[in-house]
Amino acid sequence: MTSGQSPPSLRLERAFWRAGMPRVAGVDEVGRGALAGPLVAAAVVLPRVEGTTLRQLRSALARVRDSKLIPEESRPRVATAVYDIAIGVGIGVVQADELDAIGLGPANRQALERAIQALAMDVDAVLLDAYVTDLGMPQVGVIDGDACCLSIAAASVVAKVTRDAMMRELDAGDPRFGFAAHKGYGTVAHLARLRDHGPCAHHRRCFAPVVRAAER
Repeated sequence: MTSGQSPPSLRLERAFWRAGMPRVAGVDEVGRGALAGPLVAAAVVLPRVEGTTLRQLRSALARVRDSKLIPEESRPRVATAVYDIAIGVGIGVVQADELDAIGLGPANRQALERAIQALAMDVDAVLLDAYVTDLGMPQVGVIDGDACCLSIAAASVVAKVTRDAMMRELDAGDPRFGFAAHKGYGTVAHLARLRDHGPCAHHRRCFAPVVRAAER
């Protein structure tokens, strides 16, 4: 957590709980800016709690933050804590070829909606990081939601850990591009290998560096 930044809270979740909506899903995606690999979203439903139990939940999830603020080596442990506490976790995936076909914005919404639909329960309301979906349910698009809303932050961690594991699998299948190291983002090393080898099936053809590499 950066200096002076407050931890994510349950303020928005509790507002829905008080309105008689106990099952609130926090939803976030990762991989939007990557040149390769899938777009991955997670939906996390935390239990409705009050009093002592609320304090226990906050303590159990004290290390949950926007996934970008958590060291990579610590994220799996934080994700495990989320899985241990949550009453529901859903994952939504949009692969690179589908993203190219429908565009980045629609793919982002598709991943979010798939994560919600993958939950093993119906939810009463949804909290998302900046976006809203086409699903017909109460929802709020929260600016910087992964920084200020606990269930969205929890979803960001689960989505990041899930996508990182998928990128390591892609690297094992095709080690030419170093996906395990940079997770498909446009690092100097990735761009160099992209120029050397040209794009593979997991690269997104709608991104300019991939287009240029394909034209070489």
